[in-house]
Amino acid sequence: MIGSSAAAPATAIVVTSSTPFWFITRATGLVALVLLTASMALGLLASVRYQSRGWPRFVTAGLHRNASVLACAFTGVHIVTTLADGFVPIRLQDVVIPFISAYRPVWLGLGAIAFDLMLALTGHISRYGPILPPGGGAELIAEVDRAGLAGRGGAGFPAARKMHAVAAATAGRKSGLLRADRGSVLVANGVESEPASSKDKMLLDRSPHLVLDGIALAAAATGASRAYLCLHDGYPGLAGQLRAAVNERERAGADRVPVQVTEIPGGYVASQETALISYLNGGPQRPSFVPPRPFERGVHGRPTLVQNVETLAHLALIARYGAAWFRGLGAPQSAGSALITVSGAVRQPSVLEIELGTRIGDLLERAGGPAEPPQAILAGGYFGGWLPYPAALDIRMTDADLRAAGAALGPGILVLLPESACGLAETARTIGYLAGQSAGQCGPCLNGLPALADAFDEVAFARPGRDTLGWVRQLLGLVAGRGACQLPDGTAALAASTLRVFDRDLRRHAASGPCPQAWRLPVLPEPADQDAAP
Repeated sequence: MIGSSAAAPATAIVVTSSTPFWFITRATGLVALVLLTASMALGLLASVRYQSRGWPRFVTAGLHRNASVLACAFTGVHIVTTLADGFVPIRLQDVVIPFISAYRPVWLGLGAIAFDLMLALTGHISRYGPILPPGGGAELIAEVDRAGLAGRGGAGFPAARKMHAVAAATAGRKSGLLRADRGSVLVANGVESEPASSKDKMLLDRSPHLVLDGIALAAAATGASRAYLCLHDGYPGLAGQLRAAVNERERAGADRVPVQVTEIPGGYVASQETALISYLNGGPQRPSFVPPRPFERGVHGRPTLVQNVETLAHLALIARYGAAWFRGLGAPQSAGSALITVSGAVRQPSVLEIELGTRIGDLLERAGGPAEPPQAILAGGYFGGWLPYPAALDIRMTDADLRAAGAALGPGILVLLPESACGLAETARTIGYLAGQSAGQCGPCLNGLPALADAFDEVAFARPGRDTLGWVRQLLGLVAGRGACQLPDGTAALAASTLRVFDRDLRRHAASGPCPQAWRLPVLPEPADQDAAP
């Protein structure tokens, strides 16, 4: 039964930032593996009494002894920190006695070398409860609807509404004249092309089975017969971990729908759902005009549900603990929790899980507070907007509150801008980056965004006149609301918030040219590995 499989936790812990124990466990495990390998190789050389003119036997014996002692020490620290890290409940016998649990670590005589603890399906079940069997699709969709779960990828679209549309389209195909026997397709979107966000990567790295639970449940609810788990192709190690997690579930018989881990080339529009569908269909990686919408015709022409991986993780929790539990977190109109990437001039840049409705000031304090005097906050990422500091501290982290203030929740991003940076220069660089990410298939992107980027370069790095400022404002009205995707709209919103929040800097630049802060290293990230869209 939905929402009754386990006792509900006090908070919706989907993922937590990496603890010191987590880093120490991985580092010492890797070092111990290298030392154990070296010790074995040196032991073989010693056993055959290998020596040469430049390599006497006592050198081999000494290195073997030292490598063995260090390997024992690092393995001991690795086991202790594995047990001390509360994120995964692993028992002492699991790390001392080989092969007694479903988790299969690498064993080399002295102990376990755990490369990724969250690949342990048993640890996942211990933390969240047993995996729910697929079934009761209509009941699950209704429960998600009652929970008020909104998408966590940036758009905030109601998750249940998308699921219902795909389920209805799939049922229509099976009952129509053609009686198509193929189900729909589910696409778990973890590409995370927003440069200032790292929540999806951390979620997939720390809690892959929670996302895979959500995939299995959503696939069953919408009649999907195939699922894709998509992530950025810049993380080959993460892709390998996810494939191992999928294989582990296959061996355990946990899932009925096959999941294919797919690496997606970088680019800002790469995670837009129609661009993702086009790529999975073998076409160019660019957004397409709608209709048809993905629930009507998506991957391989089938009804397709595209959901962010965090949304699917929340869905898995709602299935376990129920809608009432989820609505007990967050604000009345913004239920649940969300993962927020906090960066910039904070002491502890991190991914934090918060209840929606948390004050921005409280969230920044959880990230250690300002590392230097701040002047503004970017909320919502590159499709969000700037907020003045300290006025922004009392704004609550809901999409409605942030939009009322001129920003957005987006994919859950806060970047604290220090006084030592120039907001105009930061925005000019970002708009230049976004203009380069255009697919070049509609006028606002092909012509409007490069023109806006050039105008903002003059505003930030030259001495803008009235004509330049008038041209910027005119361009904002020309590019918004006219593209195949949200790239022009998001860029225009960011530019408009810049003119509003940094008005004093704008007048100073117009009077005396660019400020010295304009030439400092950027605060906002501009990934060099993300090529422009094809």
